[in-house]
Parts: sequence; C-alpha cells; structure tokens
Amino acid sequence: MDDLPSHGDLPPTMTRAEIAKKMIEAFKAKGVPGVYGFVNAKNIGGEEEKSGVLKMWVQAGFPLGNHTFSHIDLNSNTAQAFEDEIVANEPVLREEMGSRDWHWLRYPFLHEGDTLEKRRAVRKYLADHGYKVAQVTLDFGDYAWNNPYARCVAKQDTQAIDWLKSSYLDRATEDIALDRKLSAMLFGRDIKYVLLLHIGALDSVMLSDLLDLLKKQGFDFVSLEEAEKDPAYQSDPDAPLKYGGTLLEQLIETKPLTYPPHTERPMAKLDAICR
Repeated sequence: MDDLPSHGDLPPTMTRAEIAKKMIEAFKAKGVPGVYGFVNAKNIGGEEEKSGVLKMWVQAGFPLGNHTFSHIDLNSNTAQAFEDEIVANEPVLREEMGSRDWHWLRYPFLHEGDTLEKRRAVRKYLADHGYKVAQVTLDFGDYAWNNPYARCVAKQDTQAIDWLKSSYLDRATEDIALDRKLSAMLFGRDIKYVLLLHIGALDSVMLSDLLDLLKKQGFDFVSLEEAEKDPAYQSDPDAPLKYGGTLLEQLIETKPLTYPPHTERPMAKLDAICR
C-alpha cells in the first residue's frame, strides 16, 4: 500500500483515519498478511491524524516501508538527491517500527532510473544499506480513480460514482489478466505476484470487493517477504527506462518480446468526470 499516511483528495464525507481503518479491516477480514504501508513522511506535515494513520497501521500488525520522504522521482533527480530522501524518511520509520524491519523500498512512480548510472548507483546504495526493493508485478493504475471519486462524492453524482466503482473492478480484471500473460511470456508460469495499491478514498471503498475478485480468480494471499522469495524477483532489467513500470513491464521492454494487445486505461474520462 503506497503513499501512507495520505494519498489523493479527500471526499467531504471521509477522513484519512477512516480510510486507513477501512483498509485494515478489509485486509484482516480477508486474511491478507503483513501488508506493507510505504511511507512519505513529508505528508504527515505535523498533523496528528496523519501521524495516527501510521500508528494505526503498525498496531494492526502491519509493517511500514520506505517510499522516500516526499515521493521523489528518480528519473528527474540525481541519485544523491534520491538517496538523501531515503535517509530523510528513516526517522519516522524507526520511531514507528521500533525493532521491526522497515528496510524495504518502493520506488515512487515505479521509476528506477532513466540512466544506467543512476539506476546502478541507487541499487548499490540500497544493497549497502540493507534495503530490499519492493517490486510490483500486479498494477491496474488504481491511483487514477481516487481524485475523481472525491469530486463525484462532493457533487453527489451517484451515476458517476457507480461508473467509477464498476470501471475500477473492470480495469483490475483486465490488467491483472494482462500481467499474468506477461508472467507467462517471461517465466512460463504464474509467479508469486506483488500487488500495488494506494491508501486513497475509492481504494478503501473498493478493497473488500477487489480482494474477493482476486480470490475468485484463484489467488491466495501471502506477505511481501514470501512473494519476493520467488526466483522471478532476482531478475534485474539493468537498463535505463524512461517510463519504469512493474518488474514484468521492465523485463518485457528489455527483451525481444512483443507486448500483448490490450485496452488502454480510461484516463481521459477519469480526468474529465465530475468537473
């Protein structure tokens, strides 16, 4: 779960604490273990409620990880600036996690470096400082639904809200199927996947239904540590990539393989709805 303690706009009827509580309850109810919350400590901003989100997460038995202090984009910054942001995020992680391990990094924007020099420099820094990379292998762009949902709730547009909810699950179904095709192309099998989600308003509303959808598709739930024991995560594209993406997308881009046909995400409609 990315962007703790806050992601996206808030609908007028919700709080950050309520979003986190709904997500924790859904994960617990569906038996999802050890869900990492990747933190941008800058977003706490001295607000007690946001600080409370991190405490709530850890008290629920879920760990925290590093998402850099301010969600910095490695592709548009130096490796040194990126490393400084990793360090700046650590005091909050250390305070909230105590003796538990928080040395997992999720790259913001899934950008791992647009030059080979930057990519390798950060990878070396992470290895030297005991970090593991929290790669992503299932992603359907969930983040793109959260701000539209906040707008539509504010306008009380029930028809638009219904479309957001249905299109969210439709997109999850399509893109998860696509990621499984990529896995088959690269590894000849279903790997143990890592799903990317964000701590946003619609994500919290839809999480229980999304987890049910995954179960119906035959998925079981394991921790990040267990998933990344899969040998697939030893793969490193070791290439400068402008657009980053999931590990599967990065590997496809660096191999002589053709990306499968697929429909595009409804980004224009999401941007325009409830304006």
